[in-house]
Amino acid sequence: MFKNLARASVSTLAAILAFATPALHAQAPSAPPKPPLKVAFVYVSPIGEAGWTFQHEQGRLAMQKALGDRVVSTVVESVAEGADSERVIRDLAVQGNRLIFATSFGYLEPTLRVAADFPFVAFEHAGGYKTAPNVNTYNARYYEARYLAGLLAGKTSKSGIAGYVAGFPVPEVVQGINAFAIGMREANPNAQVRVLWLNTWFDPAREREAAQALIDQGADVLTNHSGSPAVPQTAQASFRSKGVRAIAYQSDMRAFAPDAQLAAVTLHWGGYYTQVARAVLNRTWKPRPVWGGMKDGLVQLGAIDPSLPAPVRALVDTRREAIVAGSVRPFDAPLVDNEGRTRLAQGTLDDGAIATMNWFVRGVVGSVPKP
Repeated sequence: MFKNLARASVSTLAAILAFATPALHAQAPSAPPKPPLKVAFVYVSPIGEAGWTFQHEQGRLAMQKALGDRVVSTVVESVAEGADSERVIRDLAVQGNRLIFATSFGYLEPTLRVAADFPFVAFEHAGGYKTAPNVNTYNARYYEARYLAGLLAGKTSKSGIAGYVAGFPVPEVVQGINAFAIGMREANPNAQVRVLWLNTWFDPAREREAAQALIDQGADVLTNHSGSPAVPQTAQASFRSKGVRAIAYQSDMRAFAPDAQLAAVTLHWGGYYTQVARAVLNRTWKPRPVWGGMKDGLVQLGAIDPSLPAPVRALVDTRREAIVAGSVRPFDAPLVDNEGRTRLAQGTLDDGAIATMNWFVRGVVGSVPKP
């Protein structure tokens, strides 16, 4: 999620094309560690009770539980991207951590610099596009669950307008907005998805202000690509007066929007973190970029409101099964952008085109600022 806007250009295409579903093989850096393996996690925001960092923390805890005394793990919270992150990552390597997870996009260059000085440490970076002999990248196809969320929004919204609070205009965020709009317009061909950019990932006050502005523009379903529960909380505050609903992102946010939440796009890192740590212990780790989806369990649409009509829930389940089976892809043709240009007449977008997406589909009200 947490990506530095200046890094998100189409020049990264060749590196991104190497993404694959989760797999770890071959040799690890030499001088393998002996148990317990020291594992460190670097977080860009407080862990909190929900959100991006919270989900990574749940993944760490699942890894720790699965591997027991074979690993010992530590975390550093609220590490700013840039110089601070390089200092923290370097300190963790000096302290003897042999596996380090850097969970924010802006940590990529600092991680690469530190990795060059610590060849016996394995580094895993969330969402990056560069690797090194001891640096791997991993990410999830969040857009798959976003498509289902849009379908649910289209079946639920009375105004036909959804509001989308977005952090930075990097491809990962654009993918989610487009997939959401495609799903919503499948249910309601006249639906609109209105986007407001934050130019930050974690700022509850600004997230709340953007959400309220979208409600004022007629949105009765809200979703977001930002780091706090502020957007679902704003929907909850307007639920009784305006019927506003929310589709949460990253975590199940029913604790913050018990009436307003329709569903939640949730992220699940425990299996992957366990797999990576086990591979380092077994000397089978190597940098092989990972881009897993719903079939890999990295992202799901869950916590669906049980009071929704059964046909709506059945439709979402059917589409979910089709995505996992590969018979439905959110970015199948025809794809027309919001300026009326045909972007894809037949077939489906390949991973390279998806990974460098910098345009909006028809139905999205807004534009993608240039980096």
